[in-house]
Amino acid sequence: MKTAIIHYWLVGMRGGERVLEQLCRLFPEADIYTHVYAPDRISDVITRHNIRCTSIARLPYARKLYSKYLGFMPHALEHIDLSGYDLVISSESGPAKGVIAPPGACHICYCHSPMRYIWDYFHSYRSELGFPARTVFDHVAHRLRQWDVTTASRVDRFVANSAFVAKRIQRYYGRRADVVHPPVSLDKFRPVADPSRDFYLIAGELVSYKRVDLAVEVFRGLDRKLVIAGRGSAAAKLQRNAPANVEFLGRVSDEALARLYANCRALLFPGEEDFGLVPLEVMASGRPVIAYGAGGALESVKEFETGLFFRQQNAGALRAAIVRFEEMEAQFSPVRVRRHAEEFSEERFREKFMQIVAQELGRPSLSGIKPVPATDGTRHPAAENPVRMPAGTP
Repeated sequence: MKTAIIHYWLVGMRGGERVLEQLCRLFPEADIYTHVYAPDRISDVITRHNIRCTSIARLPYARKLYSKYLGFMPHALEHIDLSGYDLVISSESGPAKGVIAPPGACHICYCHSPMRYIWDYFHSYRSELGFPARTVFDHVAHRLRQWDVTTASRVDRFVANSAFVAKRIQRYYGRRADVVHPPVSLDKFRPVADPSRDFYLIAGELVSYKRVDLAVEVFRGLDRKLVIAGRGSAAAKLQRNAPANVEFLGRVSDEALARLYANCRALLFPGEEDFGLVPLEVMASGRPVIAYGAGGALESVKEFETGLFFRQQNAGALRAAIVRFEEMEAQFSPVRVRRHAEEFSEERFREKFMQIVAQELGRPSLSGIKPVPATDGTRHPAAENPVRMPAGTP
């Protein structure tokens, strides 16, 4: 079965690229199409595939300024020639699902998130722009929303990375979605025998919607240490306003990050995320999570067993959660925390995704895996209108 994987852009290894790695393992002969590609920042699992870029890659400074070319991406996607492919898998967070699959091919979209900058966080992104950029962005976002909704009909089946994202797919596209949570690499993250536990941790991209500013504000009056690992557009502002007990490490190596995970007192996760792999990586390291009780964290953190929630997104609520955590810290068993993370293994992700592929293609099994019913208990339209397979497919 000839397979094409469409991924929005390949400029670093974040949660979407970790999912892409698993798709690459499931389909080792697949071709990958993307808008921009920086091979020096991408894992060998992905780079060993045949990777082709859209016309966006030919624009000036595309590797750095790709987000500025958002308005050109629909045109670039629709000009990808997918003739001859039997299966198309789009990995959607930036524009990816808008490709035109050939007749008879099956198109499955794994949606990390409908594009945040034109939907949920449109007003937040817009408020950070100057007047000229805001005027352009208003026009581009309006047209992109129309195109984004229209191209949802090009997808045969949606798979969401969380129930939270599945609800947004239903709201914006009017489509139901199966839920397959992203995987955590259990081999990379493990508890250590004697963790230092002398600091709290924040890790990931430092952008405004992740609300790292709440944690910085809390630690201004708290006799504790906070370590922040990561870079992003909000980093400079956060550092200017940070007290002495908040340390910024910038981007760290995978090995250093794993040590931070295993030795922190707890991870602070103050933003509303679509799902969020960092909490699972920390839990795989045996450490608990203090998270804002909204979004994907509700699906990855098990309250009172692997972490705690705070219900209002403000500094006072986060401070109260930290105090409460320290009062009951001893009850968070590293073994139990790790065991919960194991429910999100790479093997389980691959199995669930292949069950959906098999079901959508109308085959009784694929790679020895039996199909499963749709997650919401309803029959998918493919069950009533089966198999758009190309001629000659066994």
